[in-house]
Amino acid sequence: MSNTALMPSDLHAADRLAVVEALYRFAAGIDKRDWDLFASAIAEDVVSDFGPAAAKAGFDYPVIQGRKNLIAALSASLGTLDTTHSVSNPLVEIDGDTARLDALVEAQHVPISDPSRHYLMKNRYDVELARQGDVWVITRNTVDNVWRSGDVSVMSVA
Repeated sequence: MSNTALMPSDLHAADRLAVVEALYRFAAGIDKRDWDLFASAIAEDVVSDFGPAAAKAGFDYPVIQGRKNLIAALSASLGTLDTTHSVSNPLVEIDGDTARLDALVEAQHVPISDPSRHYLMKNRYDVELARQGDVWVITRNTVDNVWRSGDVSVMSVA
């Protein structure tokens, strides 16, 4: 076998890594405010539901449909915050050109104007993905909260 040939089990491992990598691009895009990177992680007709996590924190966040709408919503709602997202415990199931990813994402939110305050959430991401060419993209993401700490009013800083 040459160094560039992949065995079938390696191809499956490569797909599993590429699925998780889509969530890494999603998180890094938010944290870096790199909306091109973020866009590379999501399908044009993506559906994103932060509602379950928001409800546990006591506020509403609508289900958002479409790449442009999601980027607009996140860039507006997080515009006054520095964020860090850490992805852990990814579990991937692949079925042809679709996949499902369950992961924990710790999301820290700190007001740019007052870094002494924070709101930290550990969320469970239930992610559906599709293969588009050589990459995997998120088609649906549902975020539920496991635990949270800090000052929830950070999320409404204007």
